[in-house]
Amino acid sequence: MLRAASLDDLHAVEALTAEAYAPYTRLLGRPPIPVTEDYAPRIERGEFWLLELQGGLAGVAVVERHPDHVMLFSIAVSPRFQGSGHGLAILKWVEEIAQEWRVPAVRLYTNARMERNIALYRTFGFQESGRRENPHRPGWVIVDMAKQVGGQT
Repeated sequence: MLRAASLDDLHAVEALTAEAYAPYTRLLGRPPIPVTEDYAPRIERGEFWLLELQGGLAGVAVVERHPDHVMLFSIAVSPRFQGSGHGLAILKWVEEIAQEWRVPAVRLYTNARMERNIALYRTFGFQESGRRENPHRPGWVIVDMAKQVGGQT
């Protein structure tokens, strides 16, 4: 369903990420960390995945493989594809990757003010595992979330 990104995709993924996170950039007063991330190293490490629909880039997922979990660093859906279940489809794909990699959990973190995202993750079965100050953005609170997926380490 998703394909690995290449460096040729870099500008398109940066544009989609900025566009998808634009409401949160306005809410937070500055871009969320996924908007300012240098994705070239992540693409080179095979952590960046693309959802393409109707001949265009519809969504992205950035996943890190760890011995005991998959870290979902970012998920973004183009505004023109939002509201059609593509975000949930990407979350299901991430869960399948965790099971394929035989790790027991998917973890993620988000900004406490991104309430819509937190609600979406809860609906998909993620549970909040803690809150902490963001060490890179004073005044921002990070919400850690996790979902058990049944993989085996």
